[in-house]
Amino acid sequence: MPYVDRQNRICGFLDIEENENSGKFLRRYFILDTKEDSLVWYMDNPQNLPSGSPPVGAIKLTYISKVSDATKLRPKAEFCFVMNAGMRKYFLQANDQQDLVEWVNVLNKATKITVPKQADSLSQTDNSNRQAENVGIKKQMSYRTDIVGGVPIITPTQKEDVNDYGEGDKNYLKQCQSHPYYSAKHPPDNAVIKAGYCVKQGAVMKNWKRRYFQLDENTIGYFKSELDKEPLRIIPLKEVHKVQECKQSDIMMRDNLFEIVTTSRTFYVQADSPEDMHSWIKAISGAIVAQRGPGRSAASMRQARRLSNPCIQRSIPSVHQNPTGLQKLQQPPHIPQPLTTPLWSQPLTPSPLSWRSEDFKNLLPRPSQGASRSRLSLQETQLPK
Repeated sequence: MPYVDRQNRICGFLDIEENENSGKFLRRYFILDTKEDSLVWYMDNPQNLPSGSPPVGAIKLTYISKVSDATKLRPKAEFCFVMNAGMRKYFLQANDQQDLVEWVNVLNKATKITVPKQADSLSQTDNSNRQAENVGIKKQMSYRTDIVGGVPIITPTQKEDVNDYGEGDKNYLKQCQSHPYYSAKHPPDNAVIKAGYCVKQGAVMKNWKRRYFQLDENTIGYFKSELDKEPLRIIPLKEVHKVQECKQSDIMMRDNLFEIVTTSRTFYVQADSPEDMHSWIKAISGAIVAQRGPGRSAASMRQARRLSNPCIQRSIPSVHQNPTGLQKLQQPPHIPQPLTTPLWSQPLTPSPLSWRSEDFKNLLPRPSQGASRSRLSLQETQLPK
């Protein structure tokens, strides 16, 4: 998706057919600069290339006459649109239909002819000075000029430019030419949630390198390229604390930057567009939630609740059903007091046996009891009064 960078330029990745009618599309990073009146494309984001790396191609916006959909002209190329520049037609391939529509609208708006104002005539001298400076810069590099329909197309030659760089830059350019950045293929494994190229900051040298990231249900891995089978590193999702948009993007001077915070390190990753950045954040966060989902948390809560309750609480409901038993449990046990004096030293006091006949009236038989009545009456007469 095209986005606006810090210099107010429209940038993004597209696949372009550099050799006309070849049918081979290569992935390039495009920069539409309306102030410089140019559309240039590089092997990758210039921030990730060696300093001073020239563009692969460039077109003046004044040479572009029309940009339109070309899905009917190139039915095998998905999301294809064409850019007419003189007698040459540049066929480009977007990532999806929305990306195609936005690029077509942006390019048509940038190449729209407008009537210059009077204030613009004052800046013609500045433009002439800029052209003189650009001529001086062009003399330092090797360019190839093609005349197509009376329109000059300037393209830098890469073979001579390689001689101006060191051995490390030569290897980098060879690697870029042999392994261009194609769009991410759909992984055959269903366990892979998201995959694609991003730019990652190194841990030691703090340099930025383009890596192929792959997210599955349990890990995040990044490879040197999508052709490699073994990842350079695997980050388990259980070690990831959070994934969010980086708050230090202004300090690092990086667009579309997000961070993966783990236990031991914070990974800074730059996506190709804001939509791609939010897509990665959403995908990684969703994978973390799925791994630590509500099913596991509920089971762990039940286990923690089971372990936290003591076993004695299981007999409490039976006590509540019998309140007298609860009172007995609450009363302290009775402990007999020891005797301070011996039993034989205590004086014996006779208890009075004053019986009264009224106390035994309830023991007397009823009148219906016959013979036993006479026997009890004899005993009753013998009791002292």
